[in-house]
Amino acid sequence: MKGISAHTNWVARAAAALILVHLIVRAVLALGGYFYWDDLILVGRAGTQDLLSTGYLFDDHDGHVMPAAFLVAGGITRLAPLQWFLPALSLVVLQLLASLALLRALHVILGRRPVLLIPLTFALFTPLAVPGFAWWAAALNSLPMLAALAWVCGDAILLVRTGNQRYAVTGLLVFVGGLLFFEKAAVIPFVAFATAALLAHVTGTGSPLMVWRRGIRLWISSLAVTVAWIAVYLAVVDQKRWSFDWSMTWDLLRRSVTHGIVPGLVGGPWDWQRWAPASPWGTPPLTVMILGWVALAAVVAVSVIRKRRIGGVWLMAAGYAVACQIPIYLMRSSQYTALELAQTLRYLPDLVVVLALLAAVGLCAPNREGARWLDESHTRTAVIVVAATGFMAGSLYSTATFLTSWRDNPAQPYLQNAAMGLADAALQSSAAMLDQEVDPMVLQRVVGPENRISHMFALLRHRPEFTSATTDLRMLDSSGRLVDAKVTWVRSIVEGPAPQCGYLVQPDFGVRMPLDGPLLPADWTAEINYLANSDGSLTMSLSEGKEVKVPVHPGLNRVFVRLPGAGDAIEVRANTAALSVCIASGPVGFVAPK
Repeated sequence: MKGISAHTNWVARAAAALILVHLIVRAVLALGGYFYWDDLILVGRAGTQDLLSTGYLFDDHDGHVMPAAFLVAGGITRLAPLQWFLPALSLVVLQLLASLALLRALHVILGRRPVLLIPLTFALFTPLAVPGFAWWAAALNSLPMLAALAWVCGDAILLVRTGNQRYAVTGLLVFVGGLLFFEKAAVIPFVAFATAALLAHVTGTGSPLMVWRRGIRLWISSLAVTVAWIAVYLAVVDQKRWSFDWSMTWDLLRRSVTHGIVPGLVGGPWDWQRWAPASPWGTPPLTVMILGWVALAAVVAVSVIRKRRIGGVWLMAAGYAVACQIPIYLMRSSQYTALELAQTLRYLPDLVVVLALLAAVGLCAPNREGARWLDESHTRTAVIVVAATGFMAGSLYSTATFLTSWRDNPAQPYLQNAAMGLADAALQSSAAMLDQEVDPMVLQRVVGPENRISHMFALLRHRPEFTSATTDLRMLDSSGRLVDAKVTWVRSIVEGPAPQCGYLVQPDFGVRMPLDGPLLPADWTAEINYLANSDGSLTMSLSEGKEVKVPVHPGLNRVFVRLPGAGDAIEVRANTAALSVCIASGPVGFVAPK
């Protein structure tokens, strides 16, 4: 008994050590990263919306419905606006939960057998899961789903094995939690049923029908929740984003296998490329691609020679590798989609967990009588140790090269410079700052209005007010530094008809100030030089644009006004009784550094 106890304790200690090393690696990766793209969308929304509103929680975020992820991101953002430490800490904590849930599921399947360490090592260190972890917004989706996937699979097996209905309750609750973070968690009941059914099949302890009957409370309740969540998803998400470009989808799927999954099986891709602001994509050399195919062929051959009833395991592995990517590529594929999308590997973390669980199920299959030469021996142990060491070395190297590429993030210096510049500006002057877009290398206008400084920096305590009109024109340059600015002469206001006045604006009637040419739709800025008789306000807009309220003060002054829209004239009217304003000619264009 002491020998058995020591044996199992050794496995437990080894598993704990692997998870600890894994967390250290992931902590280095998390702390070496920074806010990137969708992260800043989450930051902007948290700063301008009510965190408990349905509009905030149930937003169509690029095809995702993720209320729990929005809530977590919003809470962290409001605690420490634009401070990376808490998001990085949340990555490590979520990864710990996912790793422990996977360890539990593997233990449910294999017990404390030493072979447990094989799928655990693969799942913890393969680079296939690295990009989905390093990107905060992606990790808030995938990591809770991975934890839920592993936990529900463990509960499903225990429910079938013991008949204890509490596993149906906990499995359902965890499944619902996973769905609230990521709609892709809808696959969890199907994976759990397939895993439990395969385990019963390979061990000869039951049939799929038996698995269905013994776990029917979990299966039925999970399917009901899934149907309800699909209805919510279809109500929230714009279905026009689905492209159904099957040719491109097939190309993306094939590329994900040849340049992603197969190299990742042996610790690849080793090398990454990046065109900022795009995320890194793996560029495996031919060596690691060939090595991956050789390793895959060897594992398939050895498993078929060694194990009985193993075919279903391989079929499910191949099927899930396809199924977990097809919906995403249908949403992303078009004639403009680059195949490098499939090499970013950020859609594969759940495949890693499924492969680890299936490997554990396969290891439970009975051995064939004619394969005793694969029984435990010093040679087999040496081969496993050498293979594991090579896999770990390749995986750690791939993780290190990914971090080097991931650190090339233009958002970090931009945001840090901007935060300091805005704080200094608030101390030096009480003047408001004209709302403007951030540099497109940080966030582009396609995600507007979250790309505006009034959204991205809304939660900073020390900053100027952001408005649509200001008397002191300043801007953030391409590096995030606050500089004095001017309006470029794209167009100009035509000189007005009133002598010594230009355009006379009074409450009784509005005025149309023609431009010397038309403007296409954009966020334009007008330099308004005026003479007013008293304090008051004007309303301005382009002939095809939104109205903007502009405060004016007595005397000869200048105000800079942000006018979104298009057209060939600026419409002006006075809002204050007895207000008279003369407006002279001035430029209309973009804001640029002086």
